[in-house]
Amino acid sequence: MNWIKELVLAEQQMEEAGVVDMEAGFDPVRQVEEATLDFIADLKTSFVETSGAFNQLKGSTHGNIRIYGISKTKADFMLFRNGYKLIFSMRQPGLISVSHSSAGAHYIPGQTKPEEGPSQDLLKASWGAFGQLIWTYNDHEIKIDYLVRYYMSRFVKDSAR
Repeated sequence: MNWIKELVLAEQQMEEAGVVDMEAGFDPVRQVEEATLDFIADLKTSFVETSGAFNQLKGSTHGNIRIYGISKTKADFMLFRNGYKLIFSMRQPGLISVSHSSAGAHYIPGQTKPEEGPSQDLLKASWGAFGQLIWTYNDHEIKIDYLVRYYMSRFVKDSAR
């Protein structure tokens, strides 16, 4: 709803100073950054719910999935279990990396790849009709439920001892 506030401010400026802002309500740079942060937050929420369900159904504390925010970043987070990490990181507005690493590999915020070269997937935002941002993987549109199901299943299998 920030775009509505921008429209109201632009109209107030026009009425008071006679200045018209032709781009009010649509700042593509800000929109991509906000959409990226929102998408990562939605992913984290979904992973918190699914890992909570996994941990509860598992019934023991051994091998539980934990989720941590990553310091000095705006929204990055990781899943952790048995020394295995699944890291979601905003590389730049409109680009999110998903890195898989085992114990010994280290994540450094802002780095292109975590040390020791774990596998990495890239989620990209692209413009759709009417200024809609569409999240894609290998040029295919992403649905969060399927993304979470895929990565959670893979994470549980890869982190099992």
